[in-house]
Amino acid sequence: MPLKTNGRIGQSALLLLLEEDCAHIEEQLQLSNWQFCKGKVGSMDTHKVVAAIETAAKNEKIINKDLYREGHALYHAIIEAMQGVTRGQVQLGSMLRTVGLSFSIVRGRPYDEPEEGEWIAVSLYGTIGAPVKGAEHETIGLGINHI
Repeated sequence: MPLKTNGRIGQSALLLLLEEDCAHIEEQLQLSNWQFCKGKVGSMDTHKVVAAIETAAKNEKIINKDLYREGHALYHAIIEAMQGVTRGQVQLGSMLRTVGLSFSIVRGRPYDEPEEGEWIAVSLYGTIGAPVKGAEHETIGLGINHI
């Protein structure tokens, strides 16, 4: 079943992340002229998670590294997604928690009116728990921000 973006940038980011065979999702995103990428990160440090996602977005040219507003929009989408992952307390190591996450970033124009501009979504899925193998559980987060 082909993905129909229908302006649902968050749904697109989640499906891209969670679908094991996402070739059809990637194809639909390309047809919609939306940019996207995927990656993985694991850490006990929130700033390392943020840095890994920002680096992927810059390397894949999802955002322009020279424009503050683009990095700022991405940052807020990441923090919003991390709030879901951490249940509102965006702290990891200081609370003896670690994460192992996969992420996706999607950028596009989810509204018909061009004046609404571009938006960016960050989705995170993986595990969170004490830094002891086997002491983690699943977690998910989604953040969306305008650029």
